[in-house]
Amino acid sequence: MNKTPDFDAAADFLAASARVLDRRVFQRLFAGGAAEPVRDAVAAYRNADGGFGQALEPDLRTPASQPAAVEMALRIMDLADAWDERLVRDAIDWLVTIAPAAGGTTFVLPTLAQAPHAPWWVAPEGNPPSLIQTGQIAGLLYSRGFAHPWLDGATRVMWSLIEALPAPGAAAPDDTAPNGYEMFGVLAFLEQVPDRARAEKAFGRVGRLLLSSGLVALDPEAEGETFSPLDFAPLPGSIARPLFDSATIEAHLDHLAAAQRADGGWMFNWPSWSPAAEADWRGFLTVDALRVLRANGRA
Repeated sequence: MNKTPDFDAAADFLAASARVLDRRVFQRLFAGGAAEPVRDAVAAYRNADGGFGQALEPDLRTPASQPAAVEMALRIMDLADAWDERLVRDAIDWLVTIAPAAGGTTFVLPTLAQAPHAPWWVAPEGNPPSLIQTGQIAGLLYSRGFAHPWLDGATRVMWSLIEALPAPGAAAPDDTAPNGYEMFGVLAFLEQVPDRARAEKAFGRVGRLLLSSGLVALDPEAEGETFSPLDFAPLPGSIARPLFDSATIEAHLDHLAAAQRADGGWMFNWPSWSPAAEADWRGFLTVDALRVLRANGRA
């Protein structure tokens, strides 16, 4: 029998331990809540420059605007169908002001040093474009049909970065082989970019890197900081879903449902460095786990 989540326990966990933002998203997705409270909760993280910060990305506690916080703001508004054109346009206008010369956006800005942050967040030298942030933001904008000059440059740089990725099984320098987080950006872009023929051809080449490079753990019981097939293909229609057979997906759905803790929430598998960041991430991931389980017929 397929495992299913306990929504009542999750609601209690969120009420006791999560941000207002994640409680609002839960109400919107699972309790008939309105879009406006989600939009307003996201807007609370907005800065005067139009970008987002204020620890919206839980591992970046800086108040300053960051590309990762912009991505998080857009992702939440998209998932909750609380898309706000003004907030989005102001945020992308801000991205233009900090864009690399090649286009797109960088991974993280040096302003991360203004406050505590996870040790794995390091500002790269030279402000290079990032597959992670550029791909995810571009994918969100394309999914919403949101035109902006920034998106044109982001698209050009994404095609360039994707074409530079090694073919599966080919020997490649460490600086060209993608990591799992970079593949999030690649897949988000390829799933939504309008040139479908080019996207499908590119995915046929680089999608297999998930398996050939060992980026995904097919064993649901794999320990440590691993990526599940559901991380790369959370929905039945995800571009990467055909890479995994149904038995593998069902096993990982069982594992995800069973990972709900006694307190009603879910926990992440990467290192916890801050009590506040841990609480923020647990609230966000609890809502996301419920979303994925419901989308796959488990709720």
